[in-house]
Amino acid sequence: MLKNIFKKKEANTDLIAPLSGKVIPLGQVPDQVFSQKMMGDGVAIEPADKQVVSPVDGEVVDVFKTKHAVSLKTDGGAEILVHMGLETVELDGKGFDIQVENGQKLKKGDPLATFDINTIAAEGYKTVTPVILLNGEEFAMSNIAGEQDAIAGEDVLFHIEKK
Repeated sequence: MLKNIFKKKEANTDLIAPLSGKVIPLGQVPDQVFSQKMMGDGVAIEPADKQVVSPVDGEVVDVFKTKHAVSLKTDGGAEILVHMGLETVELDGKGFDIQVENGQKLKKGDPLATFDINTIAAEGYKTVTPVILLNGEEFAMSNIAGEQDAIAGEDVLFHIEKK
């Protein structure tokens, strides 16, 4: 029993799709902050559905006040950003329903948020959702998904390994 208490947390993990939709390379995201990987490497999804789920087992680090993004930390320490739409900070929460709070523990596939892709698009914003590994200096990505359709909570977008 004591062995389990002191068990080292596994740093390597698969990151699953937080949304259903078409996976696109980060370099094709029409926003330089993401396409030039200023925040980190990752992929993006053009969502086909409004439900956003946790892509990893871990903890909610920060629900942005404007509800357009959630950052997570895996049990192994990798930091992940799910940024719903582009420039959507300007909507000040309109079209977003966050279903988690800071410090909450999550498993892959647990609900994070819903985001009304029709409202976001009607307001003139792009719904493409970057999924970013924020601490790439400590972790590496491999087996990165190409352009394909992904199902939220099921399909692996990339593997994360401790450097």
